[in-house]
Amino acid sequence: MDPLTLSTERLILRPVGPQDADETYAACQDPDIQRWTTVPSPYLREHATSFTETFGPGGWRDDSDYTFAVRLRDTSQGEGNAREGALVAMVGVMRRGEGVAELGFWATKEHRGRGYMTEASLAAARWAFESAGVERLEWRAEVGNAASRAVAEKTGFTIEGTLRAALVHGGTRRDSWVGGLLPGDLGLPTTRAYLPSRD
Repeated sequence: MDPLTLSTERLILRPVGPQDADETYAACQDPDIQRWTTVPSPYLREHATSFTETFGPGGWRDDSDYTFAVRLRDTSQGEGNAREGALVAMVGVMRRGEGVAELGFWATKEHRGRGYMTEASLAAARWAFESAGVERLEWRAEVGNAASRAVAEKTGFTIEGTLRAALVHGGTRRDSWVGGLLPGDLGLPTTRAYLPSRD
């Protein structure tokens, strides 16, 4: 898929690239990001380089993983001349099967608690449903990651349960929350009819 840029009222979401390496490296020194996400720990500069130069662009190229660097919109020069500001977060849409993808994200420590992550997640979800052929978007997080769960719920995900031993972190299997988001949850049409169970 050709890389593209999304924008919201306060944010610019554009495909991650080499220009994001330094801020990604700095952000991923945060113990909370290392604790609750799949980034390597310790997080070295070469991890940031590989992520921004190889993994991110490669996912767009092979149509498997769409990672956006989420940046503040700097409108100090006027709305029509919005430029990128500081790195706020990373958000990715990863294909998991026919019509199914998973939403993953992390936010920089200094920009948490302002609603940016929910705003970016909604933009990425809408794009996935409207332009990437996604019919079901999943979210997963280790049980206990209350901040990630709060973002998922604010984005519109229905928490569907707990998966036992579904994640590996630090060499240990851990339980995972899982949530699902459908186009109709955001008021969007779906390409295939959905027949829910009667149970």
